[in-house]
Amino acid sequence: MTKDEVLEIFRASGALMEGHFILSSGLRSPVFIQKARVFMHPERTERLCRALADKIRAAGLGPIDCVVSPALGGIVPGYETARQLGVPAMWVEREAGTLRLRRFELAPGTRVIVVEDIISTGLSSRETIEALKAHGAEVVAVACLIDRSAGEADAGAPVIALADYKVPAYPADALPPELAALPAVKPGSRGIA
Repeated sequence: MTKDEVLEIFRASGALMEGHFILSSGLRSPVFIQKARVFMHPERTERLCRALADKIRAAGLGPIDCVVSPALGGIVPGYETARQLGVPAMWVEREAGTLRLRRFELAPGTRVIVVEDIISTGLSSRETIEALKAHGAEVVAVACLIDRSAGEADAGAPVIALADYKVPAYPADALPPELAALPAVKPGSRGIA
């Protein structure tokens, strides 16, 4: 699947939004990718995650024992990608502000791929990897539907992105005038910024 095909699925779902957005990282951007609008369509989600699973297989990572995703945004693509790979799907979730593997057990040495929806700064991926390392898991890569940093973010492991889509992001005190002129909205869900 090409980058244009991926972005077309997001566009067709009304998931590529333009305006002035406050990202979960606290940065500001003229584009917000509202992936929930894609995930509400099972056939679109399946198509994207099948292509992501194919790209993971093609990366030659060796055996993958399971997929782990950060809640909430990564659960749907993580589950569907795991289904396409034929492995279990798990997730980490926030507990007292820290991502933890609460509902599942992992044996030391379990080979895990972290599956994300969108990578911006790589923070959720890094936090997920820390939670998994606490269980002795071996994180072989991070995979995502869209890497909005186009490879610049530090995800804590090699990144396999279905599509790179470089979107500008700015600190709140360094906005270009055209962005500063628009009212800011925060559509994200992490609530930590």
